[in-house]
Amino acid sequence: MTLSPVDYQSTLTAVDFDPFADGELLLTAPATESQKEIWASVQMGDAANCAYNESQSLRLRGELDVKLFQSAVEKLVQRHEALRTTFSTDGNTLCIVASRQIEIPIIELSNLEPQEQQEKLARILRQEVEQPFDLEHGPLFRAKIVKLQPQEHLAILTAHHIICDGWSWAVLMPDLGKLYSGLQQGIVPELEEPDYLSEYAILQEEEADSPEAIATEQYWLQQFAGSVPVLDFPSDRPRPPLRTFNAAREDWHLSPELVANLKQLGTKLGCSFMTTILGGFEVWLHRLTGQNDLVVGIPAAGQAALGQYNLVGHCVNLLPLRSQIHGEKSFGDYLQTRRSAVLDAYDHQQFTFGSLVKKLVLPRDSSRIPLVPIIFNVDQALDSDRLPFIGLEVEFFSNPRAFENFELFINATESHGELILECQYNTNLFDADTIRRRMAEFETLLWGIVANPNQIIAKLPILPAVEQQLLATWNNTQTAYPQDICIHQLFETQVEKTPDAIAVVFEDQQISYRELNQRANQLAHYLQSLGVGSEVLVGLCVERSLEMVVGVLGILKAGGAYVPLDYAYPEERLAFMLQDAQVSVLLTQEKLKSGLPNHQAEIVCLDTNWQSIDYGLDNPTPNVTSNNLAYVIYTSGSTGQPKGVQIQHQSAVNLLNAIAKEPGLTAEDTLLSVTSLSFDIAVSEIFLPLSVGAKLVLVSREVAADGTQLLKALTTSGATFMQPTPVTWRLLLAAGWQGSPQLKMISTGEALPRDLANQLLPKGACLWNLYGPTETTIWSTGYKVTTANKAIGIGCPLANTQIYILDSHLQPVPIGISGELYIGGEGLARGYLNRPELTAERFISNPFSPNPESRLYKTGDLARYLPDGHIEYLGRIDYQVKLRGFRIELGEIETALLQHREVKEAVVIVREDIPNETSLVGYIVAETGQDSLQVISQLRRFLKQQLPDFMVPTIFMALEAMPLTPNGKVDRKALPQPDASRPELEANYVAPRTPIEQQIADIWAQVLNVKQVGINDNFFELGGYSLLGIQVVSRVRQALQAEILMSNLFELPTVADLAERVETLRWATQGVQAAESETADDYEEGEL
Repeated sequence: MTLSPVDYQSTLTAVDFDPFADGELLLTAPATESQKEIWASVQMGDAANCAYNESQSLRLRGELDVKLFQSAVEKLVQRHEALRTTFSTDGNTLCIVASRQIEIPIIELSNLEPQEQQEKLARILRQEVEQPFDLEHGPLFRAKIVKLQPQEHLAILTAHHIICDGWSWAVLMPDLGKLYSGLQQGIVPELEEPDYLSEYAILQEEEADSPEAIATEQYWLQQFAGSVPVLDFPSDRPRPPLRTFNAAREDWHLSPELVANLKQLGTKLGCSFMTTILGGFEVWLHRLTGQNDLVVGIPAAGQAALGQYNLVGHCVNLLPLRSQIHGEKSFGDYLQTRRSAVLDAYDHQQFTFGSLVKKLVLPRDSSRIPLVPIIFNVDQALDSDRLPFIGLEVEFFSNPRAFENFELFINATESHGELILECQYNTNLFDADTIRRRMAEFETLLWGIVANPNQIIAKLPILPAVEQQLLATWNNTQTAYPQDICIHQLFETQVEKTPDAIAVVFEDQQISYRELNQRANQLAHYLQSLGVGSEVLVGLCVERSLEMVVGVLGILKAGGAYVPLDYAYPEERLAFMLQDAQVSVLLTQEKLKSGLPNHQAEIVCLDTNWQSIDYGLDNPTPNVTSNNLAYVIYTSGSTGQPKGVQIQHQSAVNLLNAIAKEPGLTAEDTLLSVTSLSFDIAVSEIFLPLSVGAKLVLVSREVAADGTQLLKALTTSGATFMQPTPVTWRLLLAAGWQGSPQLKMISTGEALPRDLANQLLPKGACLWNLYGPTETTIWSTGYKVTTANKAIGIGCPLANTQIYILDSHLQPVPIGISGELYIGGEGLARGYLNRPELTAERFISNPFSPNPESRLYKTGDLARYLPDGHIEYLGRIDYQVKLRGFRIELGEIETALLQHREVKEAVVIVREDIPNETSLVGYIVAETGQDSLQVISQLRRFLKQQLPDFMVPTIFMALEAMPLTPNGKVDRKALPQPDASRPELEANYVAPRTPIEQQIADIWAQVLNVKQVGINDNFFELGGYSLLGIQVVSRVRQALQAEILMSNLFELPTVADLAERVETLRWATQGVQAAESETADDYEEGEL
């Protein structure tokens, strides 16, 4: 584009009004599109306005003539139109005055002590960047002089970005130097003719619809055709709902040696220094975000593009440079692909960023700046030889902004061979320490690039030595423990110490350590006679009872490994587990036999076969080592079948030893056990107290699910240690628990919500959040919750456990960056039973250990290290979730849904449409010609035949088609929020017939968040579960004055049935009260 001559008289429009008190309006010109965008942004408030404050400092050493300097500044204002410009009230017109006087105050600080002087100077500089400009009335340029010493002054010059960009300062400062020097020498300085902002603005308007401008716009639209990536740079805190501008700056220096090496590499590969360091910056972003497709904003000076080198104004164009980065490529190969892309972008720089954003289809997100949250600019510093202030030593530098438009703005300024990275950052998102850490990582990456540009991007070093040392220190968890002891031997040792102490209490039964040991020994001898020994799997399907503890201990003492089988599981699932584990002996109870599937195992009933079991009382001869299996627990499997996790004695003993020390359990404690044996937390619940001489108090499944009954058990047992899931803690709170000062509270099984932690903290002795998958023996990390306002992490690795947070190429990620959590150490399972391929996939060789036998477990969990060494859990990488303490593979549910002959497609996700109410939602597409509502009405019953209740979705929703991503995959984020009206319920709706039915139906509708509830609707099929059940029970008790229990809801899960029970209870209560009233009438007052 070439600049055409502009006829001032014919082109510029004079106006007959003067909004300025100190200057005659000379002319007006149209504001450029970029200026209009800034003007619109400024309307958001003072913070947004101040984000455009461009403040610079001139340090002047020597004999400064202050009056001459003030005059030079006034001449500078007169010379450049931009410094005399303001804007019309609508932001569409530049108003340029013929002359403008600006006050240039002199601030005297030379008489102050050094510390006080620095403090006052910092306040002055802060005020400069925090004081907004008035775009309508101006001025939009200001100056002040601070006297620091007789021979040292600081000139602070500040302009609004709407009339001054980075190039402009490189024009203004040499001009100011020449003007000052000319005044000193009494001569008129030789200055080139300035270019005029008004001419530039008119040319921009004239060129707006030119073929070249249209082609440029099409170029940029094509760059983002199809999709627009969102750069999600990791922050210390979540983005506020509305974008903020609060900012600070950290400067980082890259040595001349590194800069020279980068330039040499660029030259060798045919790239400029700008392209080389930009390529390094893009790779750094790729490594920190894990994104292959990203956009970086690059400012380009419009003055250079038009040849108007002496133009002061806002002429910068923001180029959204998109790149695709693949970790398998070398940096050298990547850089060579960037050369043409960067040149193309500069060739198409004459466009406005705002107009591009308007034309792109971008999702609305008020928390982010669109398209380019991060800016990278390479600048050449104004060295003193370009600043001709006669008789003065001059240093020019920028002042940090207090507000910033972008999440991160890095201005890389080269000066005397080194590169200074001026990092402006949003303080609502980042801490200063984090920015310094990120810059150290960037420097490490750049050194790695120059050392080996042929290294693939994924393997380039990014962790500085200090960070590597920190990560190694956090994993130094080596602790002594009894490696050669089995679980049951810990118990046997304790029996010798406290034989008469109470070991286990269940309801009105209790048993001492000696008695428990003898009964377990009898069972063990009997099992050995049936062929049970090391590596033999024994099924255990019993209710929570003393027999359960005897059964577990007996199996271990016999040398076998137990396989817990939950009698509430569907028959099909139990059949698979029995077959997969090849169980030869199955311990159960008489009343549970009829619910078991067909199998080949020999059944032993612990309640009715004890006469046959009555073998020797002594401990059996050890036939098992700590490397043998202790138990196999089945967890949800993504292929549609559960998978058996094999845990050895040594792993469990290490865990028990660690937890006994911290959070800590002693012989003085009482542990209240509430967890199903099929859940690996039960291993700790049973064996932790029995290994230290504590008392184990078991409650039944019914009590554990009813907050009121559980509260009673907690109170009467005097429990000092409890380790349930968050759901159970909520049950207790909902039941009115006021706290137990002596109680160590452990939350486990799923993430501990902050609001729940805040409620729990004052109610017990301490609160811990423990994390770990079944595959690494119950728990791997622990976090003591101490404050009510800090995010809840999963803490630090437990004894003899190592945590690695790695990227997709198994490289450690920096502190604060998310990656997949891998676990190493003593807790690792042997693997999955009969699943060698899956074992090899999830248990990988440890790349950080010299021991070839060392392994890591790939958890699939997303996490990051925090600067204090604690770990923050961020969710699942795949589609495995934890819900109400249960680990669920969503793929297993989807597989089961697809087995229904009328379901064509199925997707299951977890939603939290109501705060703290997470639920499984199943989306289906029915086969052609099928009635979707009819299909949905069948699905819950269909799934219950194959899956445990906790894996059956709360809500089903039929779709005509699944939403898809551009690459054809199901877009899970686009799945719609379920409709509270639940149309599949309306098809079978029967309205309440009585006031009691109506009240119960209303309570259910409120708790379950559904539009209406019919009298035949099943509470659990509507999506109810224990926590919601306790709310229903509590509200029914209050509203209807009927003492129903949680167990009543399980027995009577429909409105009609529950209403009938309530009416019976109320009738009975009224009858008793009437009888008491009649009896009371027969007594004199005082005799009753």
